[in-house]
Amino acid sequence: MTLEIHHLDPDQMEAFLERRRATLAFTSEMSLAENLAEILRKANEFVPSLAGSILLDNPLDKKPDKSQNLLTFVAAFGEKALELIGRKISAHHGIAGRVYTTGEAHHASVASDDEYFFPGIDRMTDYQTRSLIAIPIRIEQEVCGVLELINRQGAKDFSDEDRNLLQIFAGYISISIQNILDGRRAQELAKRDNLTGLFNDHFLHVALDRSITECLADRRDLAVLFLDLDYFKRVNDSHGHLAGSQVLREVGYLLQSYVKRLGSIPARYGGDEFVLAIPGCDLEEASDLAESIRTAIVESTFCAKPGDMQREALGLTGITCSIGVATLHRHVEPHFSVKEAKSAILRLADMAMYVAKETGRNRTAVAGEPVRRRPSTAEIESRYTR
Repeated sequence: MTLEIHHLDPDQMEAFLERRRATLAFTSEMSLAENLAEILRKANEFVPSLAGSILLDNPLDKKPDKSQNLLTFVAAFGEKALELIGRKISAHHGIAGRVYTTGEAHHASVASDDEYFFPGIDRMTDYQTRSLIAIPIRIEQEVCGVLELINRQGAKDFSDEDRNLLQIFAGYISISIQNILDGRRAQELAKRDNLTGLFNDHFLHVALDRSITECLADRRDLAVLFLDLDYFKRVNDSHGHLAGSQVLREVGYLLQSYVKRLGSIPARYGGDEFVLAIPGCDLEEASDLAESIRTAIVESTFCAKPGDMQREALGLTGITCSIGVATLHRHVEPHFSVKEAKSAILRLADMAMYVAKETGRNRTAVAGEPVRRRPSTAEIESRYTR
């Protein structure tokens, strides 16, 4: 009979992967849930038990004092498994908490007599834990969770051999999670601009196709902001390219802080050009956002402290930008295909940015205003028909 493993929904499981990697709203092809379920199943094959579970901390909520953290049941099997999934327990007490805080395995031959045993879970699920063995789960050297098995089958108690086998499986869990993290980092690097950490122009086109498809299906609006720094060459000429790179990096951080909406796509388009694509954002919201960003850049002091690129503080002020705005509902024909809509909205936002440039710079322009100098047809085609 195949052992039935219950686990958190894969989307809910995503939070437990937020370890030393950038946050991204798109899901991975690798499933942590499936990995943990398989490992728990294999652990039970070697050490048959009536119940078992994997608990992990949430890296987004971790505190310096490990005993103040919460552990979540992310995978479990046994009679009461469904009642456990998603529940949180404090690392301050209980055998799981002790294993998590000390990093040492623990074996309770008679659970009710163990000084660290916490009976609250048994009372909550109407279950009786007679014996228990728990092993820490590590990512590199840091304990991030606990693997525990309850009530040994075929024997009165867990043995030293059982403990050694579980420690091996705890190592497999660590490797499995680490492999997923490494895969995620590789995926991120392929999508990101090395300097700013924003998405690169290639991924912008891929993600914008997907966002436009979803917004058209849901009849939601979508805004595109095309931003270009004014007279940026002067920064490079006056202070050097490393200072210029540091400014671009800091502008990237600033833009990221303004784009909080789920599914938003902040990208560096190239040089000192940036694009923000924001699903669910109408023209009024987009114009307000553009003005907020423009004002923030005007009021910012760049290279105020030594940075990764620029090793001395320069305190650069007076940097401005020009922003063009276009939206799906206002500026794109409803009969357009997704590819046509993407090309149009990018082109119109870029043309609006040219208007802002040629009417004085340091301003926001909305698509549809008179254009004093249009990009050439060849330029438009090369930039937007990908």
